[in-house]
Amino acid sequence: MGAQLRVYRRRMRSVKATKKITKAMELISASRIVKAQQRVAASSPYANEITNAVAAVATYSSTDHPLTTQHVNARRAAVLVIAADRGMAGAYSNAAIKQGDILTASLKERGLQVSSFLVGRKAVNFYKFRNRSIAGSWTGFSDNPTFENAREVSVALTNEFLGDIDEIHIVYTTFKSMITQEPVASQMLPLQLDASEKPTGLLPAYEFEPNPAEVLDSLLPRYVEARVFNAMLQSAASEHAARRRAMKSATDNADELIKSLTRLANAARQAEITQEISEIVGGADALASASAGSE
Repeated sequence: MGAQLRVYRRRMRSVKATKKITKAMELISASRIVKAQQRVAASSPYANEITNAVAAVATYSSTDHPLTTQHVNARRAAVLVIAADRGMAGAYSNAAIKQGDILTASLKERGLQVSSFLVGRKAVNFYKFRNRSIAGSWTGFSDNPTFENAREVSVALTNEFLGDIDEIHIVYTTFKSMITQEPVASQMLPLQLDASEKPTGLLPAYEFEPNPAEVLDSLLPRYVEARVFNAMLQSAASEHAARRRAMKSATDNADELIKSLTRLANAARQAEITQEISEIVGGADALASASAGSE
């Protein structure tokens, strides 16, 4: 067997082995997306309603509470970036980290000191490689987060907010569809109400027991937990979708590469056969000539 043919066949074996891995990862991610979507759908109503409850207290009361009152002279901000623990998900983690860098730059332009909180090994390794300071990090659950994981992150953020942090922002990836996942950045604390969300006209009379401040104190940890948990679930669904798409693309590329290598191997084999035939014919002619000369 010719050297070139051995090279092609060795590469084909390598590509086929890689294709088995990418195909398996594609099927695993495809099987997990449905469950991840169901978890997002189950958690979103609660996150939306508790946000509406906080908005109602902020709208219908004149309480000056850190949860709903924007600091005039804000000095420090915290940014929570949610990325993946594992790779092979295309640009999923890089897009979230880039969105976090854009948000951090805009906060620094306002004169704020930024503390970075990270979820996912990809984000942690990115910051460590560039010698960036990390205020807190959590890893090991990016593709299947639990409420306990969200609570652990939320407690750390809430304690920082009740300390010397004036704003908390969160960067995560929203699951739009199997094709589209979009990294977004939003301010989690203090709660910001859009003009379209503020009620207009005649307002109902709300009564808060024992008082609006204590109601907001009770809602603060639940609000942060719900928002963080929903963001983690959105990111997990996006991660599975991005990995499935990336692995499908890798599998398709492997198929194309195998076809190309097969054609090259066939051409090399054909050239080798042609050369062998030429050598046989040449040898036979030489023997015939030698026999004719001896006679």
